[in-house]
Amino acid sequence: MSYEFLQTLWFILIAVLWTGFYFLEGFDFGVGMLLPFIGKKDEERRAIINTIGSVWDGNEVWLLTAGGATFAAFPHWYATMFSGFYLALFLLLVGLIIRGVSFEYRSKDPSPRWRNMFDWMIAIGSFLPALLLGVAFANLAEGVPIDAKKMFTGNLFTLLNPYGLLGGLTTVAIFLLHGANFLCRKLEGELHERVSALTRKLWVLAAILYGALSIFTYAGDFLARDRVSPGIVPIGAIAVLLAAGYFINRKMEGWAFIMVALNIVLTQITFFIMTFPNVMLSTSNPAWSLTIYNASSSQYTLTVISIIALIFVPIVIAYQSWSYYSFRKRISTDKKTLVY
Repeated sequence: MSYEFLQTLWFILIAVLWTGFYFLEGFDFGVGMLLPFIGKKDEERRAIINTIGSVWDGNEVWLLTAGGATFAAFPHWYATMFSGFYLALFLLLVGLIIRGVSFEYRSKDPSPRWRNMFDWMIAIGSFLPALLLGVAFANLAEGVPIDAKKMFTGNLFTLLNPYGLLGGLTTVAIFLLHGANFLCRKLEGELHERVSALTRKLWVLAAILYGALSIFTYAGDFLARDRVSPGIVPIGAIAVLLAAGYFINRKMEGWAFIMVALNIVLTQITFFIMTFPNVMLSTSNPAWSLTIYNASSSQYTLTVISIIALIFVPIVIAYQSWSYYSFRKRISTDKKTLVY
């Protein structure tokens, strides 16, 4: 295989990993953020946690794999992004740690105060990564200050610009909607009806923010400036989000979940198409941008990790698919069926 083919292949594979993470962890984060607001009683909150209890840690594997693949295939991209976005990524990691600890420690004490504290920690630990990932991807789409030495010359507040914050809030809103749709598919009884009613409101919020982000993106000419045109893909992303509202209003929950999932997938595809072949666009000087050609590992390294990926990625996907199939049943608030 040619060197250029391997560089392109690994850009596509990393795009697939990030898309898979957004799709799977998206509803996971959404459920976590909704936990203290939807569950009024302990058994209701336990039922909500049980909907993702068997999959949340597996979903995070996609994030770890995406980061590891970036390090192996594009070390200069990894070095610039993880050093430049260091504080934001540190806060993201703190959120993930708080979240993971809370899932494990919530049931260690039956005290309502104890459990309520960890419920809010799950919500905060889900909100922080969702917000910061949205901020990070929005900045990568807009471009960031990078000098001739491939060094990020900004700081955390450089990332917290209006477009970055809009991207973060939009990601939070989409994940909330994705999580609510997932809960509609997993819960029963009064709790299901409560989530169903909230989903309609969340769709309005998500549609408004997503529309604003789309307008900002087109107005900033981000889709055309020295980039590959994503064609009708972003239009498709908007269309399926609007279709989700149609299905939500008619309580066609399966289709609503699929439409929001497609919106997430198409949005990620749009991002990676419009950045190719850049991986980090420099706003200081376009000639200083990191691309798949000047940020990649050697041909030998890409060849070896391609063989490893060919062996292990299908195994991971098969196992995770089996896991979702095994835990596909709906969950009630009956204490006899809940797992603490």
